[in-house]
Amino acid sequence: MREYAITTDSNSDLPLEYIEQNKIGIISHYYNIDGEDYGEGNLLPANEFYDRMRNGSMPTTMASNPAVIRDVFTEYAKEGKDVLHISFSSALSCGCSNVMDGAREICEEFQDCTIKVIDTLNVSLGQGMVIMKAVEMRKAGKSLEETAAWIEANKMDFCCQFTVDDLFHLYRGGRVSKAAAVVGTILSIKPILYVDDNGALLALEKAHGRKKSLAKIVDNMTDRMGKYREGNPLVCIAHGDVLEEANYVAELVKAKVPTDKVIINTVSPSIGAHSGPGAIGILFMGEKR
Repeated sequence: MREYAITTDSNSDLPLEYIEQNKIGIISHYYNIDGEDYGEGNLLPANEFYDRMRNGSMPTTMASNPAVIRDVFTEYAKEGKDVLHISFSSALSCGCSNVMDGAREICEEFQDCTIKVIDTLNVSLGQGMVIMKAVEMRKAGKSLEETAAWIEANKMDFCCQFTVDDLFHLYRGGRVSKAAAVVGTILSIKPILYVDDNGALLALEKAHGRKKSLAKIVDNMTDRMGKYREGNPLVCIAHGDVLEEANYVAELVKAKVPTDKVIINTVSPSIGAHSGPGAIGILFMGEKR
């Protein structure tokens, strides 16, 4: 069995320590804020990024660079390794198609190399949880083909629910109308959104007030977990620079679900540019998204 690398993109929001420990290859998605581009080798600290947004800066985002993708895959091919790439949702970025194009080109050049690209149809630590499962399977001796087949068969069980604190960032991204953003802000309406089976973001319901919206995403998680509720399940919480509230959500989770495995991390700027400061997502395995 050939050795294989696991790669992903920066939107997976995995903790840096985990990435380094497990030698995960990262392909950057990019963002621009205040006239400067960030990404590959030039990263803005997340708290500074979100502070700039709070002060009125309006970032834009860009998908992965085809030249960088080819360079990353070429390096693994020259090392005699195959690659399992686990991608951010194709419904939300052209990054997945960029990676698929790059994989085809490299496999044509290095015909003994296999590069399998999986579209997780997921975001943030929902995508990150898929990567963690792939790492677990690789450590258990599973082949690239076995790992990829399991993920394809089970990826719809990786779920994401989230809420945002400021509707105007969703308005900028075309998720809500300007009228809905204005009225919602006045009435303190907080939308509950989820990633559907097509990998797109959809509004599910509304909550009145911040605390109610945070409680609601936890309730929705427990309603959907089903068989995955047992056995000390992993639950991830991604946040837009609101660690105290993320810790509060973690306590709500532990009160509802028998688990001591909760990972909390910041939403990457290339996602946070659209969700804004204060966004909180809960990522888990469930029987329905």
